[in-house]
Amino acid sequence: MMRQLVLDTETTGLDPATGDRVIEIAAIELVNLIPTGQTYHVLLDPERDVPEESTRIHGFTAEMLRGKPKFAEVAGEFLGFIAGDPIVAHNAPFDFGFLDAELRRVGQAPLDRARMVDSLALAKKRFPGMPNSLDALCRRFGVDNSMRTSHNALLDVKLLAQVYLELMGGKQPGLHLATASRTPVVQVAGLARERTPRPIVPSAAEQEAHLAFLKRLKEPLWLTPPFVEATQQ
Repeated sequence: MMRQLVLDTETTGLDPATGDRVIEIAAIELVNLIPTGQTYHVLLDPERDVPEESTRIHGFTAEMLRGKPKFAEVAGEFLGFIAGDPIVAHNAPFDFGFLDAELRRVGQAPLDRARMVDSLALAKKRFPGMPNSLDALCRRFGVDNSMRTSHNALLDVKLLAQVYLELMGGKQPGLHLATASRTPVVQVAGLARERTPRPIVPSAAEQEAHLAFLKRLKEPLWLTPPFVEATQQ
């Protein structure tokens, strides 16, 4: 079983080093690339103002966030949800940088970069020189993003989960045919069942009827020695 988290954040600005803070965190759980329905979502009081230019992007104002929990209050719950599994994010260094800044403020270690899966980097490798924003990828893969009128983290991770599946090949895990076994095995959603070979053996009457039909043909190939010997084995 492969567990991953698809994650997105919204912030007050672009640089945690200048005091910008996280105001929204959303993450959904994937198992074998398929969403399980388990989600984590929280709005945060950034303990500072929210510039108008940021509000125009994500729609949140300082007034809307007043009274929401502070990151210190949810850090344990957040870390428990993401556990130690890989984290998929679009432009992941941005999200990791902000989360690391928040974690340091509460005395926690930064996120291990070995866990980072940057879907933007994957898209650029697959589609070099093409637009690879989340909206562009949704259009390319036929993912419906008509509800995305602003940068809402929870909606974005749901869209990114679908895009990520396409970037990874678009094949539903758990549905494949096993060919290594001498006895055919069909595997569907992790359940394996053996198939017993059932060779078709014609009866004596069927063989005689087939031979009579061949004799009516002019120089039938199937009556030449290699084919005759094969049918007599």
